[in-house]
Amino acid sequence: MAASCRFLVRFNTLQKCILSVNANAECSISSALGGIRHKSTISQSEQHQYDLVIVGGGIVGAATAQELITRHPNLKLAILEKEKELAAHQSGHNSGVIHAGIYYVPGTLKARLCVKGMEMAYKYCDKHQIPYKKCGKLIVAVEPEELPRLDVLMERGLKNGVKDIRMVGPDAIKEIEPNCVALKAIHSPHTGIIDWGLVTKHYGKEFEKRGGNIYTNYEVDTFLTKAESKEGSIQGLTHNVEIHGSNPANPVVSCRYVVTCGGLHSDRLAEKSGCNPEPKIVPFRGEYLLLAPEKCNMVNGNIYPVPDPRFPFLGVHFTPRMDGSVWLGPNAVLAFKREGYGYTQFSLSDFVDAVSFRGLRKLAVKHLGYGIQEMYKSIYINAQVKQLQKFVPSLKLEDVRRGPAGVRAQALDRDGKLVDDFVFDSGSVDMSSRVLHVRNAPSPAATSSLAIAEMVADRVEQQFQL
Repeated sequence: MAASCRFLVRFNTLQKCILSVNANAECSISSALGGIRHKSTISQSEQHQYDLVIVGGGIVGAATAQELITRHPNLKLAILEKEKELAAHQSGHNSGVIHAGIYYVPGTLKARLCVKGMEMAYKYCDKHQIPYKKCGKLIVAVEPEELPRLDVLMERGLKNGVKDIRMVGPDAIKEIEPNCVALKAIHSPHTGIIDWGLVTKHYGKEFEKRGGNIYTNYEVDTFLTKAESKEGSIQGLTHNVEIHGSNPANPVVSCRYVVTCGGLHSDRLAEKSGCNPEPKIVPFRGEYLLLAPEKCNMVNGNIYPVPDPRFPFLGVHFTPRMDGSVWLGPNAVLAFKREGYGYTQFSLSDFVDAVSFRGLRKLAVKHLGYGIQEMYKSIYINAQVKQLQKFVPSLKLEDVRRGPAGVRAQALDRDGKLVDDFVFDSGSVDMSSRVLHVRNAPSPAATSSLAIAEMVADRVEQQFQL
């Protein structure tokens, strides 16, 4: 009898162990299939219910998520990211510059958020020991007709409150950049370089440490609204927005409110919730050249040309990188896919979507010569080198090779005008009281990310009455 009892006790213990192993295995399998980077201990009916969901795991989405969970630690928050990791596109494919705020029209969100964001970025990196370099920046005028435009930039920088900028002549330029030749330049000592992809992932880790969940491999397919109900979160709040992923393995995520920070897909996410399809996102690929390793001492910091106001982009420049390399460029050509990093990456639907948009056709007609020039530079790198030689004459064609590329989400209106400032939208549809779209967050969005996050969080609190 005693032996029988001992057997039953051991059998029950073994059974509990097997059940425990099975439960852990099911959780791990669910995590792998659904692209979820967390293991939930709550019931199946509750584990995909949130008070607020951020769609988009780029630097703006991750910064916003971190800001919201810091302000509201009792709310359940999640990020939905369509790629396998954060910062997969614009946030991880850029020049890596910490901008000071010189270029932007005084009074615009770009100007205010960049100046504030730079200070916040340096403080954040110091606090969390994220590496950066304050290597400075020269904006150089090499032709007499560029001097008035340089003066305008200087005036803008001063009005924007950019610290310690000064106008310098040829001798001072030589002291700062011995290989640079220019008539005059603006020196910005606080401009820096950083790995913005690394910063984005740090935002994500801080979000998770505070209790947030990150779903990766989760591409949003549809937003659905359902009738108000008493069922919902632990706090008894309703979850009347359903988010469905494009992968059948993605769980249905329910939430009260949604903030989208979709970058290259921001217009499509807005459309999915019933909002206006404009401004339209048109993808422009920027292709970089690389200095040969033995030539990377040619420059000490960032060297930029004076931008030509007739054209929509800043022009090619020298940018040191955190790994010691130096990037040159980029140019700007139409990408044939929303995430098309080369000519061989082509999406028929993305291409037709872009060229059928009236705004792009108007932009192309207006800047036809510029567009042809940019495509020529893409094919023949000596054309890009010639532009760079205007302010660093010692650069030679044999000093460079082709490098990486990034894709910029350029917002356009139907008249072909570039939407240059940040755009936020909720539309006037059923979901409008429960969704906030960041429709346009162009450069310097990375530099401004913490300041943008504060502003978005303020809007969320006001609009959703959190």
